[in-house]
Amino acid sequence: MAKLGFRTVDEMVGRTDRLKPREKQITERAEKIDLSEIISDRYAFEKEKVYDPKRAYDFKLEETKDSKILLKKFLRTSAESSGGTIDVTVSNTDRAFGTLFGSYVTAKYGNSLSEDFFTINCRGTGGQSFGAFLPKGVTISLKGDANDSFGKGLSGGKLIVTPSEKAVFRPEENVIVGNVPLYGATSGEAYINGVAGERFCVRNSGATAVVEGVGDHGLEYMTGGKVVILGDTGKNFAAGMSGGTAYVLDEKHDLYKKLNKSMISVETLSKKKDKDELKTLISAHYLATDSPLAKKILDNFDYYGGLFKKIVPHDYRKITDTIYDLMKKGLNREEAELEAFRLSGE
Repeated sequence: MAKLGFRTVDEMVGRTDRLKPREKQITERAEKIDLSEIISDRYAFEKEKVYDPKRAYDFKLEETKDSKILLKKFLRTSAESSGGTIDVTVSNTDRAFGTLFGSYVTAKYGNSLSEDFFTINCRGTGGQSFGAFLPKGVTISLKGDANDSFGKGLSGGKLIVTPSEKAVFRPEENVIVGNVPLYGATSGEAYINGVAGERFCVRNSGATAVVEGVGDHGLEYMTGGKVVILGDTGKNFAAGMSGGTAYVLDEKHDLYKKLNKSMISVETLSKKKDKDELKTLISAHYLATDSPLAKKILDNFDYYGGLFKKIVPHDYRKITDTIYDLMKKGLNREEAELEAFRLSGE
């Protein structure tokens, strides 16, 4: 650090002008890597003897599809007041697609828009953090697949993913969105016609999601919301899950081997309200994605309904059961929740 002229690590942050490539790379493959865009400010610094942090952190947001298509073209043509629909082609370089648009919607409308007020139909591959922080009133439908952090921080919007019409694979057997989808989601809906990667719905606190399989560590630290999994799960499922409800299709009768049982209970669907809720969620998934698997389950629900397991954290189940009993006695939802929490503290 001292040789480079720095006293602290903080002083080094962003100083690409102090980087230079090796004169001789270790391998022939490494020789082919072009680092000029990463350390371009070094050349500017050597020429002008001026370090410009604005240039180092220029992310060119005005060139994103959010700015060029959604904010400038879509809003202008949809007249805003009546909402609208637009078709967009995306690629994996379009990171956080929909987030800038969503921030504009939140700033202008708050939580007032009706469902599907703005609908964005995408085709292609969604980049990292596709649909992140999407607010209420915005629906993004993607035909294709998406990278990691799909729907991160979902905040009231709706996300739908289905395979391309050209796909020849079975959706329930193939990954269609990457790792950590719906991380930290707070509200909204997601319907995924395929398998999701690892750490699905980590820290979800209120969103509803239906997916056809997940990788390891699904629902880790989940505190609220509802999740339906129409297929296999990976290991360490529901670790640290303290709230929310999950319905998992246990067709192979091996779910118990994959669960982290420290905070949750597992039960079959014996109550009518659970079966009705599950059927409603799968129906919404089918309506959104036209999933063949969802249709098969719905057409044979008497059989498949018996193969689902309900996953509920111990303390959360006590609260929700109390709320349900109080509502049957005539209290409205808000009154029942307040009374249930009061009783839980006694």
